[in-house]
Amino acid sequence: MQDITLQLNQLKLAGMRDALKQQLVQANIYAELSFTERLQLLLAHELTQREQRRIERLTREAKFRQKAMLADIHYKANRNIDKAQIRTLSQSDWLHHAHNLVITGATGCGKTFIACALGAEYCRQGKSVLYFRLKGLLEQMYLAQAEGSYQKLVSKLIKADLLIIDDWGLEPLNANQRSDLLDLIDGRYDHRSILIISQLPIEKWYEMIGESTHADAILDRLVHRSIKMELEGESMRKVTKSLTHADQ
Repeated sequence: MQDITLQLNQLKLAGMRDALKQQLVQANIYAELSFTERLQLLLAHELTQREQRRIERLTREAKFRQKAMLADIHYKANRNIDKAQIRTLSQSDWLHHAHNLVITGATGCGKTFIACALGAEYCRQGKSVLYFRLKGLLEQMYLAQAEGSYQKLVSKLIKADLLIIDDWGLEPLNANQRSDLLDLIDGRYDHRSILIISQLPIEKWYEMIGESTHADAILDRLVHRSIKMELEGESMRKVTKSLTHADQ
C-alpha cells in the first residue's frame, strides 16, 4: 500500500489516493464491486477533487470584494431585481457573446454583492474572473507603465473571461487614465465581457471620462450591446443592520 500511495503522490493523483484509502477502510462496502467499478469510483473521485481545486483557484485569483452567492440575493419588490434576469445571467450566455453588463444604483443597494455572486457562479462553471475597483485597476496600470510590465498586465486583463470593474465614476479621469482604460476596453471589445458597477447613472459617464474623443470611444465599446440593471430601494447595509437589531 505504501508503494501505491507513493506512486499516486508522484503522479499527483491525490483524489485517487484518498478514495483508495477509503475503499480499504470500508472494504466490506466495496467487496461486491468489480475491479472496473472500483477503478471507476477512484477516477471519479480524482476528477471531482480536481474540479473543486480548479474552482477554488479561480475564486481565489478573482479576488472578489465580497463572498457572495446567488442564493443569498434578496428579491424585494422595491429593489427592481428581476429573478428571471439573474437566472438568465447566471447561465453565462452573455459571456459567450461578449456582451457587457452594467449594474447601477445608489450606494449600498447591493450592486457589488450581485456582481460578486455572478462572478463566483462563473468560477464554478470554470471561467476566469478578475475583480477590481476602478481606482485600484488604474493604479496598477500606472505602476506597470513605470516598471515596464504594462503589456503583460494588459494581456492578463484582456484574457480573463470576465472583468469586473467596481466603483466606476467616483472620480473624473485624467489623460493617462483615459488612455489606459481605452487600451483595456478596446482589447476586450467583441472578445470578452466587462461588468461595470457604478452609482453614477450612465448618462453622466461622458462627463466623468472627459475629453470627447476618448469618451465617445470608451462609451461606444462599453454601452454598445450592454445589458443594464438599475437597482433601487434603500441601502442594504441599513436593512441588514435593522434586521440584526431586531433579532437582538
